[in-house]
Amino acid sequence: MTKLFAILVFMLSFLILKTESKVSISEHDCLNSSIFAPKSTYRANLDRFLDSFSSHADSRSGYFNTSEGKPSDDGTVYGRFLCKGDVTKEVCLERVKAASVSIKEKCPMVKAAILWYDDCMLQYSDHNSLSAMDEEPLLIGYNLENVKEKPAEFMNQLNKTMKQLITRAAQRPDEKYAFSESRSPPLYTFAQCSSDLSAAQCEDCLQNVTSILLKNQTEKIGGRILLPTCFARFEMYPFYKVSKGEKGKSSRLVIGITSAASAIVLLCTVLCFALKRERSKRNNVEEDPIELMAYGYSAGSEISELHSLQFDVSAIEAATGYFSDRNKLGEGGFGPVYWGTLPCGRNIAAKRLSQSSKQGTQEFKNEVELVAKLQHRNLVRLLGFAMEREETILVYEHVPNGSLDQLLFDPQQSIQLNWSARHKIMVGVARGLLYLHEDSRLRIIHRDIKASNILLDDSMNPKISDFGMARIFGAEQTQGRTNRIVGTYGYMSPEYAMYGQFSVKSDVFSFGVLMLEIITGKKNQYSYISDDDAGLLDYVWEHWRRGAPLGIVDPIISESISVTEVIRCIHIGLLCIQNDKEARPAMDTIVLMLSSADSVCLPVPEQPAFFVPSVKNKQQSQDPNSNGSSKKLNSSKIMPQCSETSSCLADVAPR
Repeated sequence: MTKLFAILVFMLSFLILKTESKVSISEHDCLNSSIFAPKSTYRANLDRFLDSFSSHADSRSGYFNTSEGKPSDDGTVYGRFLCKGDVTKEVCLERVKAASVSIKEKCPMVKAAILWYDDCMLQYSDHNSLSAMDEEPLLIGYNLENVKEKPAEFMNQLNKTMKQLITRAAQRPDEKYAFSESRSPPLYTFAQCSSDLSAAQCEDCLQNVTSILLKNQTEKIGGRILLPTCFARFEMYPFYKVSKGEKGKSSRLVIGITSAASAIVLLCTVLCFALKRERSKRNNVEEDPIELMAYGYSAGSEISELHSLQFDVSAIEAATGYFSDRNKLGEGGFGPVYWGTLPCGRNIAAKRLSQSSKQGTQEFKNEVELVAKLQHRNLVRLLGFAMEREETILVYEHVPNGSLDQLLFDPQQSIQLNWSARHKIMVGVARGLLYLHEDSRLRIIHRDIKASNILLDDSMNPKISDFGMARIFGAEQTQGRTNRIVGTYGYMSPEYAMYGQFSVKSDVFSFGVLMLEIITGKKNQYSYISDDDAGLLDYVWEHWRRGAPLGIVDPIISESISVTEVIRCIHIGLLCIQNDKEARPAMDTIVLMLSSADSVCLPVPEQPAFFVPSVKNKQQSQDPNSNGSSKKLNSSKIMPQCSETSSCLADVAPR
């Protein structure tokens, strides 16, 4: 313990000295579903393009845009970066280098993406459409804490200050940024444009973002809004570095003190964790590392560390009509979910823990601590939480089309889901899982992927929800084991259901079941389709084995399907539900399979997990005159033929 304490003290001193070099990601967005092959011209151009940024990151204005490749080629890459005006050339260079690496990790094989750090933006695209006045993608966020003293005076001061900043930033010839601070009330503001904008364009861009910022702002202590070429932010504390005079020293001192305080809290947390582990070792108590790991903190970390996300219960009650039944959206394992509207006009979904809930406080804490750190277009966004007066509530963005199961399994509602919409949902869920498994800071296993946990926005984009059962893996960890089996039967992989073993391949199995449900329109759990008691997986496998895969397709979408695409998705679904977890494809491979049409050859799926032959099939296999088991699909009609040297097989029926 003495050595551990010495190491931690050294780490603390290092953190205090290096506070100004910390990089924190604000947001990223993989802007479209178009992807490139690993060895394509686009990939080579993208690598050269990102490498070239490093040599321009010390430009005076902190802004640069360029392209890589011939304009006539499909593989040309266009892009730009913008550093915040108050950072040094050295810091800008550091941020751009980090962003160039991170953006490829966050959006692998995607042809258009944007990444925001706190003080840097990097964007690239395959289209020469990056305008100086782009109005999207747009990132907006507010501090959830309200102004406590003289809110009206604060709002007046904010409006006045932002108008002055717009003019000052636009009129600067090179570095188009401006900042302001006042002490009564305390208010710090910052606005900036990219240097390629004219004064008029800069003014228009900043007026656009500030009008949106102030329109939605209702007495919050801070907020920001970012476009690719301009942004604005305000807070009640210093968040920028002033390079002149005592103000610069003061700001750096505040930042240093704040960072040191944070480091001390981290030190205490790590020491407590170490002491707990030491006691456990002495008492021969075996702890599950999965249960203890959460971004460097124990799973029992106090919710108070996330106080900026905390709502007053009274505010949620008012927003939901005091949990009125008419505002009830549904009910899951956590408890009922209510629709509501905040005073600023934002719609929310409030999950209220019920006394009879199968989940408890630990699952609640797990979901708050985990989802608050995740940002992806295919994950539902956590806005905050409340824990007071015996109420335990999670506050999410409201997703207007509800959960997938409500549409998919309702004969009247499912007509809204044509084949195009269903394929879009499968691709979106796959991308969300890929982010969890590979692209977030740690590997995350959801453990409860199912139709009721997939929410649909107003454009039918899917968003994965309900992270109460999720677990985090360390960088080198590939699987875990538990004696507490949680999740939903019918979606659980066999190794998890029987032995408590879980990994990324557990989520892959659940995703495969979900794919087959989306294609058939039928539930897996308790779903018996034919007279011989075949469940959904048996039902799909039997049709595949007999060479009649289209027989499983939901009749509602039969007129809108692409035959080749449907059969390919059935094929991928069967690969995902194989009994051998090593044979199941990883999510990055699945995304590539779903997005690459017929260019990727698929291996032959093995018999799925939990497959039990029906009585009819047993009789058929015992009949020497029966040749039903030997029927095969004509692979040349529905799948690309693989070369003789290919590692995968052309036939899509099992051998």
